[in-house]
Amino acid sequence: MTTLPIFLKYILTGLIGMVPIIELRGAIPIGVGVFHLNYVEAFLCSFIGNIIPVYFIVKYIRPLFDFFGRWKPFKKIIDFASEKANKQIAENKKLQTAVNFALFAFVAIPLPGTGAWVGSLIANFLELKPKKAIPPIIVGVFTAGVIVLAATAAAKGGIEYLVQHN
Repeated sequence: MTTLPIFLKYILTGLIGMVPIIELRGAIPIGVGVFHLNYVEAFLCSFIGNIIPVYFIVKYIRPLFDFFGRWKPFKKIIDFASEKANKQIAENKKLQTAVNFALFAFVAIPLPGTGAWVGSLIANFLELKPKKAIPPIIVGVFTAGVIVLAATAAAKGGIEYLVQHN
């Protein structure tokens, strides 16, 4: 992989960052470990790749929900998730003020199943406007990226230390 042109390594790292579930949680280690990018390059490519889909999901996923909502099994799931989320927030003043923080915290936790894609879907179920939903998601992606970057650096340094001292 080191024979690839640097620009292609950047593009591939960004594309990996766009993939649901993998997102930048997988793109940073791949960028550093496989493509031999430095930490800043891997972080920036992964971050940019991860946030590109956010706007489109938050803004345009509702028509897909409406389309699939024409079939009973999907409609039940979509309605259940939307109603439950909106009811809980409407009934609780603290949740109304904490929605942005909760969205940020959910996206910032660098575990599979949390991240920009699912955070954007949650924002859509909560019927948050893009202006309100996108900033906490982006800050959450940035925070998760810093955590993954630190873990990648620690793991890489630990492995190099073990190899050198055997």
